Amino acid sequence: MGPYRWVRNPIYLAALTVVVGEAWLFMSLPLLAYAGAMAITVHLFVMGYEEPTLDRLLGPAYTAYRQGVPRWLPRPPRRG
Repeated sequence: MGPYRWVRNPIYLAALTVVVGEAWLFMSLPLLAYAGAMAITVHLFVMGYEEPTLDRLLGPAYTAYRQGVPRWLPRPPRRG
């Protein structure tokens, strides 16, 4: 499962990190604002559509995954 053992949304997190890095590199407040809007939009999409859909499709397996892996802040996988 690779990065999905550490965090449930690694691709969204990586894209947001790139935009924040670009905002820092170019010292761009508009780009930083874009990153903020992007973070809010992605969070609402994940909460409102993606997670309910995966829960409906995958049932208890996804519920267990959700309980063991954080949504946004990476954490080392639990052993066992």
